[in-house]
Amino acid sequence: MQLTRFSDIGIRLLMYLAAQQRITPPVTVAEVATQFCVPRNHLVKVAGLLGKHGYITTLRGRTGGISLASLPENIRIGEVLRVLEGKSELIPCEALECGLNRGCGFRNVLKSALEDFYNKLDQYSLADITSGEPKMEIIRMQANFIRSKTPTIA
Repeated sequence: MQLTRFSDIGIRLLMYLAAQQRITPPVTVAEVATQFCVPRNHLVKVAGLLGKHGYITTLRGRTGGISLASLPENIRIGEVLRVLEGKSELIPCEALECGLNRGCGFRNVLKSALEDFYNKLDQYSLADITSGEPKMEIIRMQANFIRSKTPTIA
């Protein structure tokens, strides 16, 4: 199975927000897009979906930003990927012209394997994948970004 770029961006966004609960300055979509070299409009779509499902909160306006809606320990990776991937089958059997659609054993095996995949990922929280070195790297990224945006007085 290969995850979509949409899911990749979503998980990285959550990791970025989980590493350090920053209030001032708030984390913005523009910051995250810059940090991960992803198009801002793609990130807006990902953030919108994650917000709709209650994973992040967004505050618009000049002092606005994005943040996690709950503790990283409470966000399960498999659950997030189910939302981001938005599909329940690995092969779109209904769209194919295949005579086996109703009685295909392979289709059932793939459904089972996909559910096992998500169930395995549910054993891990956002906190699990952002602890240790990943957390420290994200904190460094954030600090460098803030430093680059802070005007220096000469």
